[in-house]
Amino acid sequence: MLSDKLKEETKTNHQILEKALVGQLKAIRSQQEYADLLRLFYGYFGGLEVKINEAIDKDLLPDNAERRKTQAIADDITFLGGDVPAKAEGDDLPRINNHLEALGALYVIEGSTLGGKIISNMMQQQLQLGNKGLSFFRSYGDNTEPMWNTFKGILNRQAQNLAEQAVVIAAANETFLKFGQWFEKAKASPQPSLTEREQENKTVFP
Repeated sequence: MLSDKLKEETKTNHQILEKALVGQLKAIRSQQEYADLLRLFYGYFGGLEVKINEAIDKDLLPDNAERRKTQAIADDITFLGGDVPAKAEGDDLPRINNHLEALGALYVIEGSTLGGKIISNMMQQQLQLGNKGLSFFRSYGDNTEPMWNTFKGILNRQAQNLAEQAVVIAAANETFLKFGQWFEKAKASPQPSLTEREQENKTVFP
């Protein structure tokens, strides 16, 4: 099945990204740092979702609207007192010109929900957030596995031959790679410090 091939053929890029992300998550010690990480997710996932929505509709993915993550990320950022950033555009994003490439990108987004419970528990313990500011990583809650299985079923029915499967796999790999580059770009352009934000009259969660 295509979902199995995707797991195997994106393993390297997935592991590289996951290692960088886990390291950053473990280093978070303040709500501002957590909000800054969410800003990176919002920018990249937000840009991806714009392009995905142009290639996929409810006829292909009936629960398409339920799978959008951008608003949940924005709500968490706002709760933490951060500013919702602009969405990624252009070369910061993978190529998505058809429904097969969109499914490859969605494989990355939907797959990220599987580790969300672990991440939300980690942030809850590190920052004592209670039940607030975690809606993105908690994603579908108890329905996470059924939502993932539903997506895999649709994915497996769409790519009918090896050429189409190759398109989906290439798009997923590019999505992982571009996400890693998005994180590296952020390191080269660090977020403003708390003092700078206060000087700009930004609201910071106490």
